[in-house]
Amino acid sequence: MTVSPRGPNERLGTLLTLAQISNAGLARRVNDLGAQRGLTLRYDKTSVARWVSKGMVPQGPVPHLIATAIGGKLGRPVPLEEIGLGDTDPAPELGLAFPREISEAVRSATDLWRIDLDLRRGPGGGRWSDSLAGTFSVAAYATPVSRWLITPADGSVAREAARTPADAGSYRVGHSDAAKLREAAQEARRWDSKYGGGDWRSSMVPECLRVEAAPLLLASYSDAVGRALFGATAELTRLAGWMAFDTGQHEAAQRYYIQALRLARAAADVPLGGYVLASMSLQAGYRGFAEEAVDLAQAALERNRGLATARTMSFFHLVEARAQAKARNAAACATALGAAESALERARAGDPDPAWIDFYAYDRLAADAAECFRDLGVPSKVRQFTREALARPTEGYVRSHGLRLVVSAMAEAEAGNLDAAVAAGERAVEVAGRISSQRSREYVVEMLRRLEPFQGERRVRELTERARAVIVAPA
Repeated sequence: MTVSPRGPNERLGTLLTLAQISNAGLARRVNDLGAQRGLTLRYDKTSVARWVSKGMVPQGPVPHLIATAIGGKLGRPVPLEEIGLGDTDPAPELGLAFPREISEAVRSATDLWRIDLDLRRGPGGGRWSDSLAGTFSVAAYATPVSRWLITPADGSVAREAARTPADAGSYRVGHSDAAKLREAAQEARRWDSKYGGGDWRSSMVPECLRVEAAPLLLASYSDAVGRALFGATAELTRLAGWMAFDTGQHEAAQRYYIQALRLARAAADVPLGGYVLASMSLQAGYRGFAEEAVDLAQAALERNRGLATARTMSFFHLVEARAQAKARNAAACATALGAAESALERARAGDPDPAWIDFYAYDRLAADAAECFRDLGVPSKVRQFTREALARPTEGYVRSHGLRLVVSAMAEAEAGNLDAAVAAGERAVEVAGRISSQRSREYVVEMLRRLEPFQGERRVRELTERARAVIVAPA
């Protein structure tokens, strides 16, 4: 899509000449960059000619793709102003930066919190604007991860804000302020697990970040308080990303994850940074980027050896196992699963586990092991581990229980146990119908695909009808 012409774009034409890129060459590069981000673009030399000679302005992330394409040829960054598109929508780059300086990191995070809420309240009805749709790119994780690996903890984060009437710095933050944010994160995690990332209570996390957290980050605090504050905001920001992931808004999730990793670095909280990387890995694997998912999980593991608790390390090993299974590497998956189980066996009740790992116990390990073997095509193991996962109580973890039921239904169907498959499927559909989770709906869609060979059975047709009513329900 393009907007009305503004007159010839001489800056773009000049830079194309300087970079020695033809109109057809630029169109090809833009289309390729778009494909890397999940976009289907069909620009040609005529499109580029209109951008240059008539000043037509492409919408969404395309101006940024143009700048990236030209910058790649020139071997340097090219700002939008240099190609005559500096007044286009800045949102496509929102939240993707991983600044080196703490002051810039605060600005990057607070800009995301502020603009995200504006986008959510816009015409999209709670979803991100069309200009950001399809802009997820696993490559966007490369720089944040490498910078975190090199320097996982910042120096002093103490801040003395200017005391002006318009500045939030007249307030000095204390440990109690950070504690309140952590309590908010814990409460939001409980709601998310019980009702899904799209529940209205869960959607209050971005509001909390903008209204409660942002003013605190701009105020005054000591180094110790600052660390606690950055840690609490990192938890909330990761959680906002997880909720966006659960509701299918991968563009928003990616940006929140990147900012959460940067805030965790400011907090000097390496295990929390690893938890963010594990979340990135799960998203990358879910989106089909298995090799990148392996890299992200292994980055979390390597930086946390000797730092994180046994329970935390067990979870990181389990996330690697999920990624290795997606990559169809059975041997590496088995090794990672073994390491996860061994680490969990070493965990003790008195260990100084972070609060955010309280969800993790053997039932979660068994549930994820079942998904590993589903991806590897070992149905007997899927049934074994799914039964172990479902045999343990999951009070409060409604979404997880529903996902396990879906996996169980698929495994039983593959084994030819149609009665058990339909029974598990019916319970899974009931759970999916009372939570707000796009991911749960997508699991149900996959279950229906696995049940297609049995549509001659009345009970399967009835289950399919009930499931379709849930799938089309608003997320």
